[in-house]
Amino acid sequence: MDAKDILGLPKNALPIPQEKKSRTPKDSQRKPDGISREVYALTGGLAPLMPAIDTSQLKKRPPADEKITWQWLPFTSSARKDNLQLYHWVRVVNGVPPTGDYLFAKYNKSVDVVKYTDEEYEKHLTNPMWTKEETDVLFSLCEQFDLRFIVIADRFPSSRTVEELKDRYYSVSRTILLARDPSSADVSGHPLVKETYNMSQEIERKRALSMVLSQTKQQEKKDAEVLAEAKRILESRMLARVAEETELPATENVGSENPDRAVTQGDTISPSSNDQIPSGAIVPSSLVMADNASTLSSLRMLRVYLRTYALEQMVQAASSTAGLRTIKRVEQTLQDLGVNLKPKVPTKAVCSEHLELRKEILTLLNLQKQLQYKEAEGSSFRETETPDTPKRAQGDQDRTFVPDSTSFGGERVGKRDHKRKGPGRSSEAPSSPAQNKRPRKLKASDQ
Repeated sequence: MDAKDILGLPKNALPIPQEKKSRTPKDSQRKPDGISREVYALTGGLAPLMPAIDTSQLKKRPPADEKITWQWLPFTSSARKDNLQLYHWVRVVNGVPPTGDYLFAKYNKSVDVVKYTDEEYEKHLTNPMWTKEETDVLFSLCEQFDLRFIVIADRFPSSRTVEELKDRYYSVSRTILLARDPSSADVSGHPLVKETYNMSQEIERKRALSMVLSQTKQQEKKDAEVLAEAKRILESRMLARVAEETELPATENVGSENPDRAVTQGDTISPSSNDQIPSGAIVPSSLVMADNASTLSSLRMLRVYLRTYALEQMVQAASSTAGLRTIKRVEQTLQDLGVNLKPKVPTKAVCSEHLELRKEILTLLNLQKQLQYKEAEGSSFRETETPDTPKRAQGDQDRTFVPDSTSFGGERVGKRDHKRKGPGRSSEAPSSPAQNKRPRKLKASDQ
């Protein structure tokens, strides 16, 4: 007997269900090829920003006949002038050490400092503010410290500012280059000749920079508010200027277009009210100019924009009064003429000519539409002025003949019609008058 028998419990008790804790799935990161498991674990799974060596070379095994060793060997560098001999570890293959210059000697770059002779100095470089000894020391320090003028000013024997040292060096170099070969194209394109050093501008720049760096938070906030206010004023002035430019041509066009509009309205008057030119056939130029002006003002607010985007905006403004069918006809006309819908080289001149061509095509299509309406009006006038043609009433047109219900047998026809007509049926003939009394039979005396 056991404890379960004593307590009267079944031997095979049901297992108590245990709630399993939900584990967050870990992102499975595959180890890159060519990196050992230990190194990958030390990096924490983060790959280096730049590979130090090509990954294809990591698993490449050396040939069996090569014996590679590392040896502590001396070396010299061509970058040094004192022939200093140093030591480093070198990879030696089959006992043959590598030959050639030091690997990092190619990174030793120096500045080519212009040198002058005593004759050139006496002829071109004399300056009452500088002596020849100071100029010689300046150029030797520039060659030694690679034009690091902060270090040069610290090493210079006399009290000279950095701006004065720069001005003397660049002025002497420029004068020597121009004196040796003034007509050469290489000299005219040299940076020292092309870009002159301005000492006063450099001093002012440093002074302004020091003022900005020494400002407090309150001063910076105040300056930001002033700049925001200045920007708002500038934008309001630009909008006012654009509005003035838009109103001026609009007022000029109103006076010139009024006589034409009067003649056009007089020509389009016809006795028939159904034959009129729709308002969409004539494109008001003032509205188009207003749309173009608003588009230009919105583009000026962007300050920086692509010319293709500006062309699309101008095309939409020019086609705003036209319908979708007219716009498709304009595009079809451009394709028939062999012109791209969007210029391949969207320069300012190409975009303006493309926009002008679209406007001319749109004007042509509107004129063709007006011509069609004029021809329709002319044909309607010719029909109304013909004297031989009798004018039919509107009620006589397409009238259906309906026989009287009392004819051809009187009552029988009516009854037959009533039998044919069921609920929900309709006939085009007008309904017969209601018969309240039955028709009287004819007597022999009436016949």
